[in-house]
Amino acid sequence: MTRTAPLRPGAASGVRSAGPLAALLCEWLPRQRWFAGKDRPLTDLRMLSMTELYPGCLHLLVHADQSGVPTPGGTPPAGDCYQLLLGVQEHLSPRLGRALIGRVEEGPLAGLTVHDALQDPRSAQLLLERMRHPGALGPLCFESDPSVPLPPGLAPRLLEAEQSNTSLVYGDAFILKIFRRVQAGVNPDLEVPVALAGQGCGRVPAPVAWFRTTHPQEATLGVLQPFLPDASDGWTLALRALARGEDFTAEAEELGRATADVHLALAAALPSGPDAEDGRTAAAMTERLEAAAHHVPALRPFVPGLITAFGALAVCDAGPPAQRIHGDLHLGQVLRAGRDWFVIDFEGEPSRPLAERRSAHSPVRDIAGMLRSFDYAARQRRPWRPEWARRCREAYCAGYAARAGWDPRKKHALLRAYETDRAVYEVLYEARNRPDWLPVPMAAIERLAVRGG
Repeated sequence: MTRTAPLRPGAASGVRSAGPLAALLCEWLPRQRWFAGKDRPLTDLRMLSMTELYPGCLHLLVHADQSGVPTPGGTPPAGDCYQLLLGVQEHLSPRLGRALIGRVEEGPLAGLTVHDALQDPRSAQLLLERMRHPGALGPLCFESDPSVPLPPGLAPRLLEAEQSNTSLVYGDAFILKIFRRVQAGVNPDLEVPVALAGQGCGRVPAPVAWFRTTHPQEATLGVLQPFLPDASDGWTLALRALARGEDFTAEAEELGRATADVHLALAAALPSGPDAEDGRTAAAMTERLEAAAHHVPALRPFVPGLITAFGALAVCDAGPPAQRIHGDLHLGQVLRAGRDWFVIDFEGEPSRPLAERRSAHSPVRDIAGMLRSFDYAARQRRPWRPEWARRCREAYCAGYAARAGWDPRKKHALLRAYETDRAVYEVLYEARNRPDWLPVPMAAIERLAVRGG
């Protein structure tokens, strides 16, 4: 008989120290693609909650401290909260070797092997079963759209693409995104698609089920949406066009129209804010630039030129009103099925606070993200194809203008500021996660640091 963790089903516990399990997780966590603090040592791990989803599978929320500074009074130190699903059993099947975390030698789990349960098809299938039956399980709450039935027995498969979360596809019918880095509040990847569905916006697949935690704070943990099995993401399509020497302007123009459709629906569905271009916006951009330059020395010579792009916000023509936006729009966040474009992944930039990601921003920010993505694609092949990227940029903006009623190309100072802010984010991201890619955003930094670039 397989021995499992000594928790009754649905039981939860708050633990100050994860003990022997913490040692295993402290080694395993920094190696995961979705772990955000690869540039800082993991100094401590604190268990925030532990719930048995079913025998042999534990749901954990852990606090990863990377400050190295002890805190008085037992308050949680600065760091990040991560969601883990751990399989716990005596012996691990050889087919799950890649999922191995380690063997616990002491404590309540002594003698048991721990692995990443999301890589286990059986565990993934049982997780869907939990979502098929709404209700509470300890601090976990499972909810669904009652108008969309979830059939049993859908075979799961784990998506292998690099990303900041973990996604499971069930029977080519649904996709479940598990948020690995958890922040208190409603995740926009649930909030926004639900709001857009209420507006009848067909550009975004509507959530059919989701789950959240109420402890230690209310937070969204995962969202299940329809899967588009015959769709291709924009990044793949763009690289395919480049490899074949094909034009991509028709697709880019239609993508611009799709982006405008989503922005118009968002403006109607969720409250808007004040005008986005003010001193606070420029100050926030400057602060992000200075922080990035502190971590990436190659950025420092360009700081004075880049700051001029942000300063122009105070004197440029007023842009469109602030509203809810996508927040991290690029070619990897859009899907093309047939002749239609769909927009996915409304989580925003995971490194930014959830309150910021849920606040109103200029739609120019999304546009700038997509324009930077065309440049990223063009630089994947040698020789670099700047004309390909330029034509895509023009077509995308033309498509957006045709639907939205205003032309991003006529907001040059705004575009430069938001492209600069995006490129700074890319520099920091690549330096921390993919150093070989750093020359791509640095080339944009050199261009944007020149006034009018």
